[in-house]
Order: sequence, then C-alpha cells, then structure tokens
Amino acid sequence: MSATATLNLWKRHLRSVPAEVWDHTGLTVLILADNGLAELSPQIAKLRSLRTLDLGHNQLSALPDAIGELVDLRDFLYLHDNRLAALPPSIKRLQKLRYLNISENQFSILPDCIGCMAGLVELRATDNQLSSLPDSIAQLSNLRELHLRNNSLRTLPVAIAKLHELRQLDLRGNPIESLPDVIAELPKLEKLDLRWVNTLQPPEWLDALEDRGCLVYR
Repeated sequence: MSATATLNLWKRHLRSVPAEVWDHTGLTVLILADNGLAELSPQIAKLRSLRTLDLGHNQLSALPDAIGELVDLRDFLYLHDNRLAALPPSIKRLQKLRYLNISENQFSILPDCIGCMAGLVELRATDNQLSSLPDSIAQLSNLRELHLRNNSLRTLPVAIAKLHELRQLDLRGNPIESLPDVIAELPKLEKLDLRWVNTLQPPEWLDALEDRGCLVYR
C-alpha cells in the first residue's frame, strides 16, 4: 500500500501502534510521540523510506533490532523522554542519520554503536546518568553539536580532539573536575557551555578560547 509522505499520530493515546501503519511503506516521516508506547514492533523495518522517526515522550525500554533496517533514515530520530538504557547494536547501520536525540532516558554509558553513526551532525544526550564517554565518540567526524547537559560526567576523553567539525559543546550541570587540554585545539568550536558546573577549577586555556572568538559560558 502506498501512503502520503507524512503520518502524524502525535498524542493519540494509542498505547500500541495500529497494525495498518506498517502497510504505509511510502512514508518518509512517522510521528508516534506521546502515545504511551511500551514497545515498538519489528515491523518498523517495513518502512524503508523513512527519513524522520519521532518516538519521543513514550515508555520505551528497548528498541527492536529491526530499527537498523531503516538505512535511509537521515533527518531526525527522536528517542527522548523514554526509559532506554541501551540501544540495539544494529542502530549503527543508520549511517545517513544527521540528528539523534536520546535525552531524558536512563543511559549510564553512551552506547558504542553511536560512534559508528558517521553521518551524525547533532547528538543530544542530556538528562541521563552518563558518567563517561567512550573513545568511540572520536569516530563522529561530522559532529557539529554535542549536548550533554545534566549528566554525571567528571571529565571527557582525550579522543574528543578528533571532533574537528564540533561547533557547540554543552556540559551544563555536570560534576566536571577536569577537562582535557585538547578542547582548546578544536578548530571550529564556537560555544562551550559550562554553566552550573561548580566542581571545575577553570583551566587557563579557557581564556585563549575566548580570545579567538569562542563563547565560553561559565
């Protein structure tokens, strides 16, 4: 069955996705936000034309491996405000995806599979329980925005030096005790947000960042 390009089922109190949705194989945008969904059917794999998928504001504690079949998903994947603590390894197949939001979940570590999503331009992982970032973050060579507000980070890996396209780094509300000097060498950094960070002795290189035009909020 063909379908219109967009199907907006936002806040319909569905509790589960109607079976007929999976027949709309021509969909490019599917919005299922705010429906009390506790699971997502593996039949999501049938929607191979999807470019945007919004699963935010639900009750998902896991995603099916089948989500890795959506290899044309390239615009947005919203997973914020759920109960996720892990992602299926198959998600690394979403090589074209530019925007991923996993904020307001239960992640204590950033899944390594995210490091394989080479197309990411913006990653939002705010309001979780992240205590560290994996070195695999260095593989996100196209990343321009990294939002990590309100986690449990005490430092960042030196591997962040590989993020040569990074423009914005948001570390607000983390108990950061030290930052690697390599942050000062990120060539395109325009904004470093350290507000509500009360545990950091400001490194000297913050002044050098500001002198070159980077906005440092502290």
